[in-house]
Amino acid sequence: MGKCIGVLTAGGDSPGLNAAIRAIGKGALNAYDMRVIGFRDGFRGLMENRTVLLEGEILSGILTLGGTILGTSRDKPHKMPIGSKMQDMTEVMIDNYHRHNLEALICIGGGGTQKNAYRMAQAGMNVVTLPKTIDNDVAMTDITFGFDTALSIATEAIDRLHSTAHSHHRIIVVEIMGHNSGWLGLGAGLASGADVILIPEIPYDVKQVADAIRRRRHRGKNFSIVAISEGALSQEDAKELAQLQELKQAAKDEKKQKKIITALDAFRVNHTSNTLRLSSQLEALTGLESRVTILGHVQRGGTPSAADRILATRLGTACVAAIDDRQFGCMVAVKGESTELVQLAEVVGKRKVVPLDHPWVRAALETGACLGNQLGV
Repeated sequence: MGKCIGVLTAGGDSPGLNAAIRAIGKGALNAYDMRVIGFRDGFRGLMENRTVLLEGEILSGILTLGGTILGTSRDKPHKMPIGSKMQDMTEVMIDNYHRHNLEALICIGGGGTQKNAYRMAQAGMNVVTLPKTIDNDVAMTDITFGFDTALSIATEAIDRLHSTAHSHHRIIVVEIMGHNSGWLGLGAGLASGADVILIPEIPYDVKQVADAIRRRRHRGKNFSIVAISEGALSQEDAKELAQLQELKQAAKDEKKQKKIITALDAFRVNHTSNTLRLSSQLEALTGLESRVTILGHVQRGGTPSAADRILATRLGTACVAAIDDRQFGCMVAVKGESTELVQLAEVVGKRKVVPLDHPWVRAALETGACLGNQLGV
């Protein structure tokens, strides 16, 4: 047996993780005569040296499984909760990396994982990453695996809500995952024919949303479906958030920064029930009964779609090929029907958001959906 490589899954779970693990394990063994060990529960498993050899029976039958057989966590190498304190455990992880004589470590995750992997690369570890997240917001890649499955689940859920909205002449407000990017909300809203689609990139005016629903009512449509990303904000709230973020960047002394961070935390807490508030506002403004459905974690669970299985398999095998070619400090990105290696330095600190001139935005507007803003921009 030749080289040994490690793999971990970090951040939120996502459909296709097991397909990627399987592709890495089988690809490494069959094509490159490499051994693969998995670290359990993300970077915490690397720190605690909890491993499993990925071969044979362990890789068998996992292609269709949701979640991750390795487990996951949101622990950060440089801020690891140990007892009651946060500690930098980077050196411990580096020691465990060398203890197994690893050629490289594969880190599978979203934006936070890309950032943590980059820190490990800067500390001297050979790292290659794969982009996964249902939010589809990792920079420098066309798409992330997990997105297609979540999009299908959210779309089907909204499809099913149409019948109850129509039967009871209600407004149904459907909250879809997406804190900072609206790919999932926009895609699901567009695919399901939602009447209103609200995403973080386009702050909404609740009066314009109510007007759009009233216009539907005047045309004989006594129900409306509102698809809203969990991170969507009203124009007033978006302005307040932008001001706080500007103050944080401008603050130079530590005391002022802490004060503004506290204010930002309070803002986020106050807006966790934003969807419920919107529902109440629309009920008051339109006179129609309004109900909220929060899809939550159901969007990221279950069997991955065929598209996500294929994508995860492509990325997993491309990742092993990159390691064999000694290409490190990079992410395997999707570019059309191919893949390419992108340096992690170009990925971290960025987020792929919905451009206001994106074809999906244009299609939504031209088919009559309200985006909460008169022009949609």
